[in-house]
Amino acid sequence: MIVREESCGVKRYVHVGTGNYHTGTARLYGDLGIISCNQQLGEDVSRLFNELTGAITTQDYNLLLVAPHNMRERFTALIRQEADHCKAGKPAGIRAKLNQLQDRDIIRELYLASQAGVPIALNVRGLCGLRAGVPGLSETIRVFSILGRFLEHSRIYRFENGGDPIFLIGSADWMKRNLDRRMETIVPISDPEIKAELEEILSVYERDNIFSWDMMPDGRYVRRKPVNGEEPLAAQSHFASFTC
Repeated sequence: MIVREESCGVKRYVHVGTGNYHTGTARLYGDLGIISCNQQLGEDVSRLFNELTGAITTQDYNLLLVAPHNMRERFTALIRQEADHCKAGKPAGIRAKLNQLQDRDIIRELYLASQAGVPIALNVRGLCGLRAGVPGLSETIRVFSILGRFLEHSRIYRFENGGDPIFLIGSADWMKRNLDRRMETIVPISDPEIKAELEEILSVYERDNIFSWDMMPDGRYVRRKPVNGEEPLAAQSHFASFTC
């Protein structure tokens, strides 16, 4: 966070990222970040840093999902909301990109959402304690992993929200240590252009047919290949081809 005194008064600029400030990993990891001068977000980040430094006690946060305070509850509510929308015949769906999925309570909520009919696509780079595509348990859940040149490190969460999608990015995986034993942050995205960019990023990863591995109902992973004249698409190469 950078605090500046400008003509309009004190203004905060914040950067919320999915990775580390490290020159070495920056060459090898795929990460995302957002820079914002949103006043409410700046106030939340200021509260967070004050709590981390011990200047103040636990705070209430408005925009930010902060573990171990409100993040588990907010994610649980978002998953349950998708199940409610699906039961009501409204657009519903969950798409997420994360490093690991291990938390039992979150996995249970995802199973219940699947049993309510919610389509769920999970791009999980590493450990995944959820079993996808099991009849009667997780039939609407698809799990895949991208293994390429770069270490996939970004976390993106998308909830269909009845046709008005909610996007979030940040540092936390769906793991017990991230939700209960660490200070982690997730930020909701409000800018339509950034939402569209995140939508495209998730879509490209889901269409990867070179370095993507799909989980089978028995827990095995099978490498995806182009089929029926499909154009080859390697997500990491696709993103690396863009220049600023």
